[in-house]
Amino acid sequence: MSGAREAGRPPSPDPLPIPVVDNHCHLDISRDDATVQPLEEVVAQARSVGVDRLVQIGSDLTAARWTARVAVEHPAVLGGVAIHPNEAPGHEAAGNLDDVIDEIGKLARHPRVRVIGESGLDYFRTGPEGVAAQHHAFRRHIALAKEHGLALQIHDRDAHDDVLRILAEEGAPEQTVLHCFSGDMEMARECVRRGYYLSFAGTVTFKNAQGLRNALAVTPLEHLLVETDAPYLTPTPHRGRANAPYLVPLTVRAMAATLATSVPQLCEALSATSEAVYGPW
Repeated sequence: MSGAREAGRPPSPDPLPIPVVDNHCHLDISRDDATVQPLEEVVAQARSVGVDRLVQIGSDLTAARWTARVAVEHPAVLGGVAIHPNEAPGHEAAGNLDDVIDEIGKLARHPRVRVIGESGLDYFRTGPEGVAAQHHAFRRHIALAKEHGLALQIHDRDAHDDVLRILAEEGAPEQTVLHCFSGDMEMARECVRRGYYLSFAGTVTFKNAQGLRNALAVTPLEHLLVETDAPYLTPTPHRGRANAPYLVPLTVRAMAATLATSVPQLCEALSATSEAVYGPW
């Protein structure tokens, strides 16, 4: 793809034999001071390599409003809306956390918004003083997902035990996705036992991620999803550069190798599971 090379982006990988879904990306965010790539280009580049459907995630109020709008304009795009856990303490300090979550609930009524997320817990970037606000926001997002009959996408960074505990206490939505899964084999087994879905990103291709590949290896196909988390978490061999949905095939092929399954079989499963979780595009 000459356009990608000219723009300094990684070249396109070989197309997938069966189209799949990038089930978590942030198309409103750029990296390295670059301008945000026009959505029409993102969609076309992804489609050219067999990534024909996208779930755009808006993780603050501005991004959530934008997400709800572009999901109408682009048939390949569905939306997810939430207040990211790292945003929650700031809203709590400003006294408007519940107000902004109420607006997320209003955006969730839109028929092209199919996800509440990403919500959850992040103990890496937010210290102990922000934990209570994150817990409150997480519980409210869980309630919104159940109220609107939407999938819940969870952000979990260094907070595995509390994420699982709060989901059990509140009662997880029927379609619960661990976005950018980062747990070990035992956590993967527990999530599958509970009926959750595990979404793997470019991190599964990293050389030092054998524990993550071990978790993938014990996850049944019908519980698997794939994502970019673009513009972050770019898969090997382009780690460190800006990510985009057209790079999903690199992660899919790495997943197939770990699972000792064929790429077509994995693609078929990923596509079917995505539509089972989010509905038809």
